[in-house]
Amino acid sequence: MMKALAMPFRPAADGDRTRQGAVMLGLLAVLLLAACLLSLGIGPTGVGLRDLWAYATGHGDSLTTRERVILEAVRLPRTALGLLVGAGLAVSGAMMQGLFRNPLADPGIVGVTSGAGLAAVAAIVLGNSILAPVAMLLGNQFLPLMAFFGGLFNTCMLYVIATRDGRTSTTALILCGIAIGALAAALMGLLIVMADDRQLRDITFWSLGSLGGATFGRVMSILPFIAIVLAIIPFVARGLDALILGDAAAFHMGIPVQRLKKVVIVAVAAACGSTVAVAGSIGFVGIVVPHLLRLTIGPSHRFLLPGSALGGGALLLIADCVARTVAAPAELPIGVVTALFGAPVFLFLLLGKNGISLRDMP
Repeated sequence: MMKALAMPFRPAADGDRTRQGAVMLGLLAVLLLAACLLSLGIGPTGVGLRDLWAYATGHGDSLTTRERVILEAVRLPRTALGLLVGAGLAVSGAMMQGLFRNPLADPGIVGVTSGAGLAAVAAIVLGNSILAPVAMLLGNQFLPLMAFFGGLFNTCMLYVIATRDGRTSTTALILCGIAIGALAAALMGLLIVMADDRQLRDITFWSLGSLGGATFGRVMSILPFIAIVLAIIPFVARGLDALILGDAAAFHMGIPVQRLKKVVIVAVAAACGSTVAVAGSIGFVGIVVPHLLRLTIGPSHRFLLPGSALGGGALLLIADCVARTVAAPAELPIGVVTALFGAPVFLFLLLGKNGISLRDMP
């Protein structure tokens, strides 16, 4: 089924962009490796890059027991979680921009962010009252699971509303997503009014995003969903390239448009719902990373999607290093760092010489 999503369509060769895209993917892989080393080696505990290399190679390991515990129990899962969250957000953003033929699109359009946010706020505010039995049953996984299923439910509801006679209208998805997002924001406002001071602090910290408290359990909980998004890249890339010509044109080229929309929307909902569940709300990664890559490697999703995965992971790990060190021993919410970087870059892309336009799309 997955193979049928794109194989009938054979777009024109990218020409000079092919070599440029391959080179950029290699550079992004090196950047991601460097970001992983920085994430593992930088911190207030003094585990430097030289100690990290000795630990990895097993030659002259000079780490103390405390430093080894910090590296294995704190930094390794945090680095893995940041890599997966960044890759999932960036690839999801690139897919949504291609699917909606809109360079401003992000996963929030299909209701993932609003649904996950509403469910998370409900878990924080009502976890000691109405939802107490569920909180006791799920334990520490109560908030992440609530956020995940909230995002997935919102997306499924939006998809059902926007589908008529077996066809999903892109315009209806966008308009319904705006309406459902506004409704979710209103309900979150009502819950926030009911919250006490401690709950308000929890809501604020969660809404700004953080990789703090990362564990290998959280890494394994998000891994299957991110793996799904990465696995479908070869099967949807050509279909997303064809969609820029419109649904009708893509259909006549042999692209099963309706199936493509279903696969992309469900995969993006699962990936973004899981990232919001484990790391909170982190903005701009899904918009800025694909745009920056589109300027260098071109609009072909064959390079844009894997490049977004590499660039998104590297960006989030670097942002996490900044969040951990700039105000040490305190820690900034990572969403603040990505917004401080992403907002100026996004404005530059929007208001720059060429601006953001559909001619940058495939």
